[in-house]
Amino acid sequence: MMEWETVIGLEIHAQLATKSKIFSAAATAYGAEPNTQACAIDLGMPGVLPVLNREAVRMAVMLGLAIGANIARRSVFARKNYFYPDLPKGYQISQYELPVVGKGELLIDLDDGSSKVIGITRAHLEEDAGKSLHEDFQGLSGIDLNRAGTPLLEIVSEPDLRSAKEAVAYMKKLHQMVVYLGICDGNMQEGSFRCDANVSVRPKGQSSFGTRAEIKNLNSFRFVERAIEFEIERQIDRLESGGKIVQETRLYDPDKGETRPMRSKEEANDYRYFPDPDLLPLVLDEAFIDAARACLPELPDIKKQRFVAHYGLSNYDAGVLTAARELSDYYEAVVAAMGGEPKLCANWVMGDFSAFLNKDSKDLADSPVSAVQLAGLLRRIQDRTISGKIAKDVFEALWTGEGDTDAIIEKRGLRQITDMSAIEKVIDEVMAANPDQLIQYRAGKDKLFAFFVGQVMKVSKGKANPQQVNDLLAEKLKG
Repeated sequence: MMEWETVIGLEIHAQLATKSKIFSAAATAYGAEPNTQACAIDLGMPGVLPVLNREAVRMAVMLGLAIGANIARRSVFARKNYFYPDLPKGYQISQYELPVVGKGELLIDLDDGSSKVIGITRAHLEEDAGKSLHEDFQGLSGIDLNRAGTPLLEIVSEPDLRSAKEAVAYMKKLHQMVVYLGICDGNMQEGSFRCDANVSVRPKGQSSFGTRAEIKNLNSFRFVERAIEFEIERQIDRLESGGKIVQETRLYDPDKGETRPMRSKEEANDYRYFPDPDLLPLVLDEAFIDAARACLPELPDIKKQRFVAHYGLSNYDAGVLTAARELSDYYEAVVAAMGGEPKLCANWVMGDFSAFLNKDSKDLADSPVSAVQLAGLLRRIQDRTISGKIAKDVFEALWTGEGDTDAIIEKRGLRQITDMSAIEKVIDEVMAANPDQLIQYRAGKDKLFAFFVGQVMKVSKGKANPQQVNDLLAEKLKG
């Protein structure tokens, strides 16, 4: 059988987090009643003129700087002409030959621990179209134009991706980037971050590309992976059975797990691009670019390296903690409030804290446990007031609003037993109550040590200091 190589390029649409649309003052808030956020400019009514949103340009420049791209000092908006019911003007304002962001690159991490640089061809500004609604209309379609004119940044990769997993890794990294920068909320369910995937295959060793199919509007990482994997298999099966691949646009059906034809793939000349006569060329000066650069936060890769170097964390822990900007900020606030113990703080932020957020489906901003409160709990582990196991119960009480750490410990009587004579007394009771196990242990059945530890902790109701229990028990069991 012939060996095949997959070639993938992604076109990612990130909705920019502006309060108004790219060429009008209409709102961009999600969830409004249909057709309540489309003004005369969005509808292309006669006599109206578009005015470019400065904030959308600033956000595009921020992305360009973050990926090391060339920022065009002069770019041009064009009209992309096509007819569809949810495109009221009969054209979309986009950028074609002269985009605001030129070539850049993004470093992605792969499953085998290696890294790969993915080229970015361009990122251009454009307006979104409206939305066709096919449900609840009994054979008819409704049109909601609330999204018409919403600012998008379309980020086009080079065809550097070679598998569905690489495509997902790239998409996740770009998702992390735009959310870190604060230019997109990244909400894929609401359509704020979505992807078109261009997929082709070619015989291994061949330099020229095969005929590609474009899979439109993929709005989850799982769908991207499944759609690409199905498309790869479909194309290989077609070619190996003597058929040809048709250049076309396809849709992914998540219920059936397959792609299906949508329409033949248009070429650029089909859209009859020409410069928009209502918009002057976009000219950026150095002051504007420098101001955008000043807004850049510490980027995730740089922050991850700092966490490893400064806090002594592993690459894995640093990667988890810097995956989201809010989580990394929370972690650093905990460490600052603790005055140290970065590994202990990392374990709790990645562990119980994140688990409770997920269990209650809460955003970090809505957490009932502040960084200062979590640090207060960790101090009580550090000074041996409570054990790590008891701390989990205290944390749950913090989460449900029972008070601060010290108040919960006193109210519930959870203070750890550290008095050696008191622990010795409990150990003596346990040994006396389990003579058979004691004989077996002293005869060489070392595994029973865990049994005695468990019994001591049970009798002490979990309050005995675990380290002291282990040390004293080892001595006592020797006889």
